[in-house]
Amino acid sequence: MGNCWFRGNSSIHRVSSNAKSESPKVRSPSAKEGLKEGSRLPSNPKEVEDLRRDSATNPLIAFTFEELKTITGNFRQDYVLGGGGFGSVYKGYITEDLREGFQPLQVAVKVHDGDNSFQGHREWLAEVIFLGQLSHPNLVKLVGYCCEDEHRVLIYEFMPRGSVESKLFSRVLLPLPWSTRMKIAFGAAKGLAFLHEAEKPVIYRDFKTSNILLDEDYNAKLSDFGLAKDGPVGDKSHVSTRIMGTYGYAAPEYIMTGHLTAMSDVYSYGVVLLELLTGRKSLDKSRPVREQTLADWAFPLLTQKKKVLSIVDARLEGDYPVKAVHKTAMLAYHCLSRNPKARPLMRDIVDSLEPLQQPAETSVEASTADVN
Repeated sequence: MGNCWFRGNSSIHRVSSNAKSESPKVRSPSAKEGLKEGSRLPSNPKEVEDLRRDSATNPLIAFTFEELKTITGNFRQDYVLGGGGFGSVYKGYITEDLREGFQPLQVAVKVHDGDNSFQGHREWLAEVIFLGQLSHPNLVKLVGYCCEDEHRVLIYEFMPRGSVESKLFSRVLLPLPWSTRMKIAFGAAKGLAFLHEAEKPVIYRDFKTSNILLDEDYNAKLSDFGLAKDGPVGDKSHVSTRIMGTYGYAAPEYIMTGHLTAMSDVYSYGVVLLELLTGRKSLDKSRPVREQTLADWAFPLLTQKKKVLSIVDARLEGDYPVKAVHKTAMLAYHCLSRNPKARPLMRDIVDSLEPLQQPAETSVEASTADVN
């Protein structure tokens, strides 16, 4: 693949494709359809709305930067929810007196870091466009945006439980129960299936635990549409693009060829399913070399009933239904197939997961006959 662009948590740097990084993010220039390198991007709300006019179905509020200062307490540090290569996310409160007609609402305010780069602006705009035309219970709701001077900000509904990543890999919180993990897998699958089957199909392209947010009842919602891409149309089988996404989750054929399909998302979904199953991160440099890339290590074990139980998250202490574990493992196995055409469609994954939403009837101790 030669050299590519990676973005880590705070900076962009050029490295060779075989370099090691903790959670490398591939970031090569890739414009949404109609946005070319060097073309003029919108610089105020009117220009944003003019661009959205043909596709906008969800009304979005154009906030002023002064209003965002009020909403976030002037971007108080104790309001910070998290951050990444784009900037920071703040907790915020919209009050009735902010603007006539506003209803009280708790929100998350995502502030892009102000480098004013074409790539950063384009990713911000991609979120405005995609979330301005898509609406589903398993997609985070975009309330509005700010496009003023150098400021590029997105305002979302607040998700009180944070990301799946923060809950699943926490060293201080109680482990997520099996039933909650299956609820998350089900909701996230429904979100992806909706994107793939939209009137204009969308490839999400950066499906991972940090981009799946949870509401109070652990309902999963996909967030961060900065890398989303319109799917192929007509008789085209794929979209050709530079490699973008996160290593450990990106499909191998996409990394090698740049050919993007809905099956690329399915592979990423399989990795997340493995993370929910094992409690391990997709890429973990602290583990032995052969175990560092979760998909490569776990894949050959998924069809072996006895060995699968040995890789289930030990923090669950056997409190899970064995048959459901085996079905989940086989589903992950098919999602991670090296042959993209052999992977299931997201709608079929949803159908497979629906029966697993039932309460557990048997524990691992009571189901040892299933592995003999």
